[in-house]
Amino acid sequence: MQHLLDYTLDEFREICIEQGRRAFLAGQVYQWIYRHGITRFQDMSNVSKADRQWLDENWTIFRSRIDKVQYASDGTLKLLLGWDPPSDQQNALQLADAKSKLKQTETVMIPAGKRKTACVSSQVGCPVGCRFCASGLGGLEGNLTAGQIMEQVLRLSIEEDVDRITNIVFMGMGEPLANDKAVMKAIRMINAAWGPAIGARHITVSTVGLPKAIRRFARFDLPVTLALSLHAPNDELRRSLIPWADYATIDELLSACQAWFETSGREVTLEYLLLREINDRDEHARQLARIASQMRARINLIRYNEVKGLPYERPSTVDVREFQRILRRHGVNATIRASRGRDIAAACGQLRHESRGKSGNRESTSRN
Repeated sequence: MQHLLDYTLDEFREICIEQGRRAFLAGQVYQWIYRHGITRFQDMSNVSKADRQWLDENWTIFRSRIDKVQYASDGTLKLLLGWDPPSDQQNALQLADAKSKLKQTETVMIPAGKRKTACVSSQVGCPVGCRFCASGLGGLEGNLTAGQIMEQVLRLSIEEDVDRITNIVFMGMGEPLANDKAVMKAIRMINAAWGPAIGARHITVSTVGLPKAIRRFARFDLPVTLALSLHAPNDELRRSLIPWADYATIDELLSACQAWFETSGREVTLEYLLLREINDRDEHARQLARIASQMRARINLIRYNEVKGLPYERPSTVDVREFQRILRRHGVNATIRASRGRDIAAACGQLRHESRGKSGNRESTSRN
């Protein structure tokens, strides 16, 4: 079975023609999926019976199963998705071999007024291994395909009371620029008029910092937003928190981000996760202000969500606001991200981490 969401409309149309189907079938199917949220071929009423049978026999819309659903009191929705090993050898390379355990990723819908943001994963696990993050605790287990990224968006959009996703952030599990080919294809499909049709300026890609990859991504022709996960104002502290910081200094990252701005014309967002008494002191704020003064950027301050088994703590509200005040006194545009989904472990990788701790690798309450 081929995963339909891996294909653009033009690619699927060509396959339809090659298989002796009429070209307009592709448009019919994609309209049902992306405009009406219909994910069963037999429910596509204007598609002929013969075409529906061909679709059922050769294609699947969903490769994942929903292993767990969590709703927070603030409306945040989190899905834990299980990816069964694919049957064909080529796709098996994407998520390890068929004998491996079920792979799981997370995706989150965050509501804010009329805006509904989907936070999507780009990999199973994460190769970066940030000391404070649950995503990398088991290491990297595989890359997601463009179709699997698309599937997260579709899964969220058809959940009750969600309706339409308006924004996308690649801030779930994984390092997006370490899987940039699939991520860029997914962005094109998310942005496409035949797909979810989400504007490029409403799509953000977050990276821990790969200078060569940032420079390469700057040539991407859609005006998405780049967010750099900085999390420390000096190299020594950053290396102690982010193992991949050994491969690039902050100065090298700033140079790459400046190249991004010069090429794309888009301001960079600096993401800064505040860890109590680790990187949230006044001197850290002053050092961060000096970094921000070197480039066109704004700073997004994020309060840490604790992860069971890790030694890091959430900073106090007083300390967070003082950190912001210091930045603003130095002329830095700094905002504090509203914490969402605190009562459902909505931080990256938390649900998977907690689920594996309770029941191994798989939740018993799962559904398709």
